[in-house]
Amino acid sequence: MARTPLWRSIADSLLGDISNGRYGPGDKLPTEAQLSARFDVNRHTVRRALAELADAGLVDPRRGSGVYVAERQTDYPVGRRTRFHTGIAAAGRDGEKRILGIDTRAADREEAAALDLDPGAPIHVVHGLLLADGKPIGLFQSAFPADRLPGLPAALKHTTSVTRALAACGVPDYTRRATRLTAKTAKPVQARHLKIAEGAPVLRSVSVNIDPAGRPVEYGRTWFAGDRVTLTLGDG
Repeated sequence: MARTPLWRSIADSLLGDISNGRYGPGDKLPTEAQLSARFDVNRHTVRRALAELADAGLVDPRRGSGVYVAERQTDYPVGRRTRFHTGIAAAGRDGEKRILGIDTRAADREEAAALDLDPGAPIHVVHGLLLADGKPIGLFQSAFPADRLPGLPAALKHTTSVTRALAACGVPDYTRRATRLTAKTAKPVQARHLKIAEGAPVLRSVSVNIDPAGRPVEYGRTWFAGDRVTLTLGDG
């Protein structure tokens, strides 16, 4: 009877550790040296076992950092009526929107053009973090016309829901007019908030939301952690 290759036995043992929750999504596995000592084999054999797990999408080798258990991907819908909590709940995850700061300042040219404002017009800017099951998946920055929505900062102090805050300010509904997706790499501040490596892949979403009369009410930019989110496009 043929013997099971050592690398296969090691891969199966590590898979058991992951399946039983000893190492969760995002956790770093022991080093090659530690695994070599644990299984009493050379590093080449350990490396072959880790490569097998990586090929199966179960672990994520990061040059100069180590090997990590692959993150669980969150399906996040992007459509005309995108709502964070609804979309996260539909994916079977527990969503949280955490406000990091709110300030009122003059709009730059890009923000003014997106919101149909004159450059320098006042805007409320909300900075925050999107989480799924307690793990950060996106860092966002949303701009709103301050003259039209003077009470928005106060409303957001009572709820992290933009939908409810806008409703409290007289905007009963809104839809997405446009979305642009671009692949980027994480800058230092983004990496720190998202708990990923600087330079790791992120997907930037730039969008404009409009009220029922077609007037822009929100210009949003979100940077999603590339290994944690799958954006799904649709008309809903």
